[in-house]
Amino acid sequence: MPKTASGPSPADLAPDPSRWRALVFIALAQLMVVLDATIVNIALPSAQLDLGISDGNRQWVITAYALAFGGLLLFGGRIADLWGRKRTFVVGLLGFAAASALGGAATGEAMLLGSRALQGAFGALLAPAALSLLAVMFTDAKERAKAFGIYGAIAGGGGAVGLILGGVLTEYLDWRWTFFVNIPFAVVAAAGAYFVIREPAGGRNRSPLDIPGVVLSTLGLVTLVYGFTRAESDGWSDTSTVGLFFVSAVLLAAFVLVESKVASPLLPLRVITERNRGGVYLSLGLAIIAMFGLFLFLTYYLQVVKGFSPVKTGFAFLPMIAGMITGSTQIGARLMTRVAPRLLMGPGFLTAAAGMLLLTQLEVDSSYAGLILPAQLLLGLGMGTAFMPAMSLSTHGVEARDSGVASAMVNTSQQVGGAIGTALLNTIAASATTAYITDHAAAATSPQAQKLLQLQGMVEGYSAAIWWAVGILLVSAAIAVTFINTGRPGSGSQPAADGAEGDAADEVRIPVVAH
Repeated sequence: MPKTASGPSPADLAPDPSRWRALVFIALAQLMVVLDATIVNIALPSAQLDLGISDGNRQWVITAYALAFGGLLLFGGRIADLWGRKRTFVVGLLGFAAASALGGAATGEAMLLGSRALQGAFGALLAPAALSLLAVMFTDAKERAKAFGIYGAIAGGGGAVGLILGGVLTEYLDWRWTFFVNIPFAVVAAAGAYFVIREPAGGRNRSPLDIPGVVLSTLGLVTLVYGFTRAESDGWSDTSTVGLFFVSAVLLAAFVLVESKVASPLLPLRVITERNRGGVYLSLGLAIIAMFGLFLFLTYYLQVVKGFSPVKTGFAFLPMIAGMITGSTQIGARLMTRVAPRLLMGPGFLTAAAGMLLLTQLEVDSSYAGLILPAQLLLGLGMGTAFMPAMSLSTHGVEARDSGVASAMVNTSQQVGGAIGTALLNTIAASATTAYITDHAAAATSPQAQKLLQLQGMVEGYSAAIWWAVGILLVSAAIAVTFINTGRPGSGSQPAADGAEGDAADEVRIPVVAH
């Protein structure tokens, strides 16, 4: 039966007249969440010194946020479907502002770590609500392409913006401002959302909350993310690391079993088993592994090897931001209604892989303008072009009652991908660096030669890890081209495989509208 058979009024079907103003506040909130993942990185050394945080505990400033955010995303997406996306979005923003104020005013280690965990928890509420609001407010294919182009550019480039802002605030003001800066972002976005956003009626999922699913998914994802952070510090073969991965696998397997049995699952398996959305979650998660590793290595390379200041390092990422904005809003958004998503995502990931391939040629004395700048432009263009259709397709075709949890899956793949990328690529780099220095130590007899050897070893480690990132992006491209088989939005084409599932064909063809 077509989706319009339930008889919504013309007013319900008409595009929301305030949708473009709403996009401004949704984009602002998304920028705040994404840049917060990196803005604190640059401020961390100053915060550590000021609050007396030990070297062993400093990683928890980053890990506390990642654990709460990654672990609670599915729950946050379900809450958005249950409470309403607008209400969840506003509550998430105000909570994030309060947590940021607490972090900026921190007087000790426990207060700072607690505020970071609260930021992650409220971020897990507002991030899926933001994406699902876009999914239900923009129903025209061309307008949807433009809206997701803007959102995709922010989702991809926000991390680099965080590096710039973190550098400026830390160098010219104080590390506390990397927290305080979130407050105006959050308050303006919350006020704008409250007065401007009109959520379509009838799109809530009022089914009873799946408590076993919440517990299993949260514990499983938290254990998985924590396992990767322990792998980075303790090694992949460490007993505790292996144990965490085993426990995570058991918990997540139990979660899938529960979701297949309960009447009102937290994550309806239809959301992830549809091949197009499954392909998006998998290819995007892998691509994020490569991107997060790159942010880490380029930041260290520019500051430690090239001697850039925090501010200069942040601005050195501008070409990547420019590439992402161009790829997302000019290439992706313009072509999305003309070609199938896989024909944007596959070439996009390949272009990003070409940029990553250039960076495997890094040397101690490499030219920024001759090597790093063109590599960043290719990376930005490729990822921006791929991100935009990926963000749109991740919620395209889901029923309105599932849009929150489908949005949460995108954010979950990004968070888990980021944790894996940081741990996996950092471990590879550290091993390659150690091997290089060991092999060449005998030739370094003077202090100057030893210092140069250290720098060469670091660059050798970065190059080794970046080769892995190239391979991961190639796999992302292959998955996108192989799994994603839907036609261009609004074309009426759909995979033959879906034809046997009643309304599935309608779900592929018709943009998401909440009835």
